[in-house]
Amino acid sequence: MLGFTLRSSVRARALAPSLRPTRECVRHIQVASTEPGASGPGIPPPLKGIRILDLTRILAGPTSTMLLSDLGAEVIKAEQIGKGDDTRSWNPPSAPMLPDHLMPEEARDLPPESAYFLAVNRNKRSITIDFKSPAGLEILHKLVAQSDVLVENFISGKLSEFGLGWEDCQKINPRLIYASITGYGQTGPYRKAAGYDVIIEGEAGLMHITGEPDRPPSKVGVAATDVATGLYAHGAIMAALISRQQTGKGVWIDCNLFESQLAGLANIASNYLIAGQEAKRYGTAHPSVVPYQVLPCKDGFIMIGAGNNRQFESLCRILDLPDLPNDPRFSSNPVRVENRDELIKILSDRFMEQDRDVWLAKFPGAGVPYGPINNIKQTFEHPQAIARNVTVEVEHPRAGKIKLVAPAVTYNGQRMKVTRPPPWLSQHTEEILTELGYSPEKIAELKKAKVV
Repeated sequence: MLGFTLRSSVRARALAPSLRPTRECVRHIQVASTEPGASGPGIPPPLKGIRILDLTRILAGPTSTMLLSDLGAEVIKAEQIGKGDDTRSWNPPSAPMLPDHLMPEEARDLPPESAYFLAVNRNKRSITIDFKSPAGLEILHKLVAQSDVLVENFISGKLSEFGLGWEDCQKINPRLIYASITGYGQTGPYRKAAGYDVIIEGEAGLMHITGEPDRPPSKVGVAATDVATGLYAHGAIMAALISRQQTGKGVWIDCNLFESQLAGLANIASNYLIAGQEAKRYGTAHPSVVPYQVLPCKDGFIMIGAGNNRQFESLCRILDLPDLPNDPRFSSNPVRVENRDELIKILSDRFMEQDRDVWLAKFPGAGVPYGPINNIKQTFEHPQAIARNVTVEVEHPRAGKIKLVAPAVTYNGQRMKVTRPPPWLSQHTEEILTELGYSPEKIAELKKAKVV
């Protein structure tokens, strides 16, 4: 059914030849096929023919549109003229730049390409527009008319002030799927509040349960709430595309960080809602299973997960502590939980006698869940990461060859291909305006007036 929707979209666009994507302008990047799983032909890009107008910036919104672009959607990233996505200026670090003579002349005076921006904007095209000018709004309205999906993450109601709210866009294109990503949603007393990952980590419970029990709350090491919200938005847009096939109508999606984080509390939320149990911080430890936490070695750390008596006995054999399983303080999980501090002290002292890799060599085949605490370098050098080809190298017109994390999902053993590097600011402005029917003279006029 979804395939029929996409084909219908392509047929509809064929009625407006001046607005069809100029496919010969797309510089496809040849990426070696990866075969991390069973071999197979992969699948055709399932969102081919779907056009997405991306008015998002920073992380949650760009993550959602990147995931859709990975599936073949054509994503046009409309950015504020002269500034662009906030993360373009979030450096260092940034990618090393090519010498001027090797990059496009119009791109030479731009700031370096920040690593943050490059992380979540592959497979997109960039156009810069003055959102507040009448001529700029006209361009955006033309894009709305020819898009299947609009994704935005402005404060609730802000785009309505520009003539780009849900009601405005629905009048232009009744089939448009309009996805709003905000901090707190479109209703309620916080609807006008800006959404910041680290604030909502605290406000929606995640920070309260993150960190060591005797230390202040801690944020997660990556903007996990933003990433989760981007995933929720991506799934909601896919569902809306299927819904549109059934109803023929667009839909307004209300996706926000606050509720995405609440949903992400999982069993912690259920513990409170069902049993009235308040949560607390356990660091890397488990509240109900011991030992199930990070333990220090002489030169690093290991995560251990001994979830039952058999695994605990195996762990004690590895550590040459044969008497512990029969000790009344540690003979079952309930008493191990009760005597947590004593047991962890004994285990930590033993682990500290050897280097991490010495201990790691003793675990394979023992039946105890375990793993090293790797830094980022060790993570990308992990044998599984290498075997699964988890990175992809693309050619960027300003930075040369850069490495990105590859799409995480495979289909018949094949990943969707990366067809475009993350765009430099305004890279495709002329190309997109030409597709919208603007003449070279009109484009020059718009540039002179600083509309684009």
